[in-house]
Amino acid sequence: MKGARTLQQLSLTVKRSLHHHPPPPLQRSVGIIGAPFSKGQVRDGVECAPSKLRAAGLLDRLRQQGCAVKDYGNLTFENVALDEPVNGSKSVRTVGSANQRLSEAVKAVKRDGHTAVILGGDHSLAIGSIHGHTAAVGPVSVVWVDAHADINTPLTSNTGNIHGQPMSYLLYELQSKLPPLPNFSWMKPCVSSRDLVYIGLRDVDPAECYIMKLLAVKVFSMTQVDQLGMARVMEETCDYLWDRTKKPIHLSYDIDAIDPSITPATGTPAVGGLTYREGVYITEYLYQTGLLSAVDMVEVNPLRGRTEDDVRSTVSTAVDLLLGCFGRRREGNHLPDYSLPEP
Repeated sequence: MKGARTLQQLSLTVKRSLHHHPPPPLQRSVGIIGAPFSKGQVRDGVECAPSKLRAAGLLDRLRQQGCAVKDYGNLTFENVALDEPVNGSKSVRTVGSANQRLSEAVKAVKRDGHTAVILGGDHSLAIGSIHGHTAAVGPVSVVWVDAHADINTPLTSNTGNIHGQPMSYLLYELQSKLPPLPNFSWMKPCVSSRDLVYIGLRDVDPAECYIMKLLAVKVFSMTQVDQLGMARVMEETCDYLWDRTKKPIHLSYDIDAIDPSITPATGTPAVGGLTYREGVYITEYLYQTGLLSAVDMVEVNPLRGRTEDDVRSTVSTAVDLLLGCFGRRREGNHLPDYSLPEP
């Protein structure tokens, strides 16, 4: 009887693995957009990250993994003159204009047939990246990996920094809680709270806690990560998102999800974060689903590192996370047509 139960459990495990991991496409096509934007928060430096990530070899390493890569270059953003706070939120006009531009760029990358990679920049850019993604492909599932929930409304934010608000702009359920904002008339909510999963939270404002409970958002805080382990967290994430239908996945990855002992060069570090291994496992798992359709990599800030090693560790970790999204395996990779040389 015990042996029969063991075989049954093994069968269920194999079925679950096949359910979560259909074979990913052999040819991965990546469209990269640089978004050197920092006005969603107050610390300079995050606008330098796209160039740092490219300089660290991101494009060449993706190609070495067998990816077709098209670099769309960096977007240019205008600074709106006299951008006074609105309802306490800072740089609203500049942020609204930048995200409209990013939304159009992401839409174009998706319509060209690529998986979109957005190199931020601060996390306010998720407004435009997710909006553009949904405009191109329809409804998406959002996996938000972050120390922070970024779901304050303009009226609940203590800082007025829009990088702490993007999810409130995107969710249908919070539309009635947002005041009219200049340069945001183009923006319409495009995500259901039922299609959102948070991973890695550990620094959450009271209003954000209330909003997530009110909307019954699926949250795996660092407490749940510690209790369950990352393998179980990812299984439950996909079970939850796919309960009704499988949608394309938008992964929005804030580098501060990783513990600052590994990624210190970021604007709002919070101790007690994901390990390198946990952070990479998320990307490997989502790649294996075959549904990963767009990725944000945000809040890498080279000016916030105290030493060159701080900056190097943060940038290299961000690159490794992106490589994991496109098939990098820690046990090693080779191109599909590789063969041993003949003597």
